[in-house]
Amino acid sequence: MQKEYIYPIAMTIAGFDGSGGAGIQADIKTFSALGCFATSVLTALPVQNTQGVQAIYAIPDRAIQEQIRVLLSDIFPKAIKIGMVHTATLVDVIVETLSEYPKVPLIFDPVMVASSGHRLVQDATVATIVEKLIPKTDLITPNIDEAAVLAEMKISSLDDMYIAGERILKLGATNVLLKGGHLQSSTLTSLYFDDQGKVHSYESAKLETNNLHGTGCTLSSAITSFLARDFPMESAIVAGQCYTYKAIKNGMDVLTGKGRGPLNHFFDPEKLIKNAFLSESEQDQKNR
Repeated sequence: MQKEYIYPIAMTIAGFDGSGGAGIQADIKTFSALGCFATSVLTALPVQNTQGVQAIYAIPDRAIQEQIRVLLSDIFPKAIKIGMVHTATLVDVIVETLSEYPKVPLIFDPVMVASSGHRLVQDATVATIVEKLIPKTDLITPNIDEAAVLAEMKISSLDDMYIAGERILKLGATNVLLKGGHLQSSTLTSLYFDDQGKVHSYESAKLETNNLHGTGCTLSSAITSFLARDFPMESAIVAGQCYTYKAIKNGMDVLTGKGRGPLNHFFDPEKLIKNAFLSESEQDQKNR
């Protein structure tokens, strides 16, 4: 049968979460709920549940490199989300391996501090992330704790967020979405620093719930999904925040585990999208 369609492909390069709320599991759930076909590369095996991370077991760097290569040689994504990269050598492997392939939008969620407050990466890894990974990404999505590490400053107010965002841009980031959910405020404010030098502010009511495990993973994956669906960056960010807010709201009344519960990723799932398949010559004509 002649192939007439193609799915929007989204790839995640991230760590495991056996409790199902964050990491690669949250990414796959989000991609799927938003109509994308998910592929995944496992970077680490944390031992965790809703109450926190107990230990982290490494995946061999060569195995990660081979996962990326075998997938990109066969099912090439429209957008890639990078999550947990916990060693400097792993950063090198990911950057060098991805450089072998055509450019694709890269969304980096710098998983550096667990919601329990547990530091997940060492200073040497942060330095390598700043030097090699951040300049390659199209969007970085730190929360307050992660932004504080990257900007090397304490963040305790909205004014601090503006300063931190500008500092992260100067590290070579193209776009920065600084999430303000950890600030002590009844309103959740996030700031998007775009590639044109503008700052966009988004506000929403903060939902009072303990079910917030995997919120950052979900948001970055939602943005990746919309980019894979050919949304412009700002539209993808707005749509991603809307999806994440609704996933939190629709999971507030459910008890899952004894700690921080997950979001409801499938509150209103979309069917897997089938786009018209274009040959290389048709794609070239479209792009002219």
